[in-house]
Amino acid sequence: MNKIIIITSLLFFSLVQMQAQDKNRQSYPMLGDDAPSFTAESTTGTVVFPADYGFKWKILFSHPADFTPVCTSEILELAASQNDFDKLGAKVVVVSVDQVDNHVAWEKNMETIKYKDREPAKIEFPLVSDPNLEISRAYGMIQPNTSSTRDVRGVFIVDPKNKIRAMFFYPMEVGRNLGEIERTLVALQTADKQHVS
Repeated sequence: MNKIIIITSLLFFSLVQMQAQDKNRQSYPMLGDDAPSFTAESTTGTVVFPADYGFKWKILFSHPADFTPVCTSEILELAASQNDFDKLGAKVVVVSVDQVDNHVAWEKNMETIKYKDREPAKIEFPLVSDPNLEISRAYGMIQPNTSSTRDVRGVFIVDPKNKIRAMFFYPMEVGRNLGEIERTLVALQTADKQHVS
């Protein structure tokens, strides 16, 4: 009888522990899900995502902090690639956990930098503020086993029907490859248009 009580107690304790872990685990949208919508302030004014971008492809690009070296180089690469994404009918939206005032100062600073021997580029996409991490949580970018914001480094490709078609998550130590993001966008558009893989 004591063995049954001990086994039952262990099973109950294990079940309670598993439920506690599930509550701490961050959920995130899956491929084919509707892109979570949000309204937030940005360097270009209030952004309502994805509604503001209508039937265009959208690239939601996030980063954990302004004025950091890797994030700055990624944003400068995005600015240099703006025309390429425009030609593909895609709009870029960048989300960060910092405040809009910080974004504005960072943007002004970046627009003076000659990166990779290129002339400074004007940043035409919005830098969206997410100080309460609401957008980051909605998109599953808060990782329970790391700090609260350092892994807010995701990329989501959203199609004209506002469905998530591709997701990339990057650790703090690895920069993002815009060529791969552009290749994925072209591949998705080609697959949709020509019904091929």
